[in-house]
Amino acid sequence: MIPISFNTVSGGYGSLNVVQDLSGEVEAGKVLCVVGRNGVGKSTLLKLLLGYLPCRSGEVTIGGRKAGSMAPEARRGLGISYCPQERPVFDDLSVSDNLALMVKDGRLDGYRRFFDLFPVLEKRLAQRAGTLSGGEKKLLSFTRGLAEHQPAVVLDEPTEGVQWENIQRMAEMINGRKAGGTAFIVVEQNLSFAELIADHYLVMDHGRCVLIGSCAEIGRADIVKHLTV
Repeated sequence: MIPISFNTVSGGYGSLNVVQDLSGEVEAGKVLCVVGRNGVGKSTLLKLLLGYLPCRSGEVTIGGRKAGSMAPEARRGLGISYCPQERPVFDDLSVSDNLALMVKDGRLDGYRRFFDLFPVLEKRLAQRAGTLSGGEKKLLSFTRGLAEHQPAVVLDEPTEGVQWENIQRMAEMINGRKAGGTAFIVVEQNLSFAELIADHYLVMDHGRCVLIGSCAEIGRADIVKHLTV
């Protein structure tokens, strides 16, 4: 079963169509990286897939079910975790409380692997999340998203502000989850990170797909030329 697929999806804000006729899919155990210059509609695409914006046309399918007009909460219930680019954590809660929200019993025992990879989170457990640096908030958001153990995870610019050492650890975690069958859609500007995790690329420009295919078909040079025009 394809965890997430979308067919000729269009939508945006007000009367403006930001995303136009985009199609794609991600299989279990694979990563689809969505790349493109700032402002080409990458985050808008994710909001359309997750129900935060209505699709004006096209169809989104999650876990074999047509999403239609499902609310974001219902789509999450079908098996999607989402780590947004903006407001990635609950600023007024502590780091510990942010993490406890993602587990049924509220215990943090299951976060040992994350704390070993990102020890700064364990050191900041009592700290209010709003006082973290931008990179630390991204690590917290990433950890919360993966801790849900959903069949699919959607990440919007997860490495923004994150140190390279921790970016490599994020890639290690994603690749481990891929091996266990988790599907990922990742919007990412950092091509070095994308190259560590991607199985397929969808390159966007002006709300449209200008290049799509596997890593074997699409090289860095192919992507870069669409980032610089």
